[in-house]
Amino acid sequence: MRRHGLRLYSSDTRTWLHRDRALAAGHQAARRWEALPPAERGKQPLDEQLAMSLHHERGPMVVEDVAALPASPMIVAEGSVITPSCLPADAHAVWLLLHEPDSRGIPLYALLAEEIEAEVRVAHAPVIAIDGVEETLAAVEELFAEVLVGAPRARTLDERRALLREANLAQVEQVRGFYGRPWATGDPDAVERTFVCECGDAACVADVRATVGAAETAPALAAGH
Repeated sequence: MRRHGLRLYSSDTRTWLHRDRALAAGHQAARRWEALPPAERGKQPLDEQLAMSLHHERGPMVVEDVAALPASPMIVAEGSVITPSCLPADAHAVWLLLHEPDSRGIPLYALLAEEIEAEVRVAHAPVIAIDGVEETLAAVEELFAEVLVGAPRARTLDERRALLREANLAQVEQVRGFYGRPWATGDPDAVERTFVCECGDAACVADVRATVGAAETAPALAAGH
C-alpha cells in the first residue's frame, strides 16, 4: 500500500461498524453475541461461536464498503472475512495461507482457518503460502504486476500522506468502536496501537507505536521524519 500509493481497506478496522449494521438489520446471532457477557462468548458451542462471529455476513459488507469508496487510487482490501463467494467476478484477489494456521489455542480461530481454507480450495482461488514478509510481498507484487502498471495511484506527497492518515484513523475508529460498546470499560485514548508512519515517502516502511489519542490528534511520524 505505502510502496505503490494505493488506498488500504482493512476489514479488521470495520468490526464494530459491521456489527452495528448487522444489529440494525435484526441479525439474531449478532444480537445474541451482544447480549452475552464477554466471558461467556467463548464458552458457547463452536457452531454458535461461528454464527456470532458474522464471518459469512461480513464479506458482502466489505464488498459494499469498497464499492462506496472513490475508484482512484486503486483499493487494496484485506481481511479474513473476504472469501471468493462474496467477490465480484472482475476482482483481482489472492489468499495468503499459513503453512500451519496460528489459532493461538482458540478453537474458534482454528475453525475459522479451516472454513477459510476450505472455501478458497473449493473455489480454486489463487493462493500464496506465507513464507516471510518480504517473500510474500514479492510474490503478491509479481502476481499483480500487470494490474499495478496501469493502476490509478496517489502521485503527490500530499496524496500519499492523506491515504496513510486515512488508514491510521480507521484504526482509531476501530478502537473507539470497541470502547463504545455498553459492556466495554476503559479509556480508548490511552490504548496503544501500531500505526504506519505518515511521512509519505514511498520507501518508508516504519511503524509508530502511539496511543489512540495521540494518533487521532496528529500524524504518526517515525523518528527523523
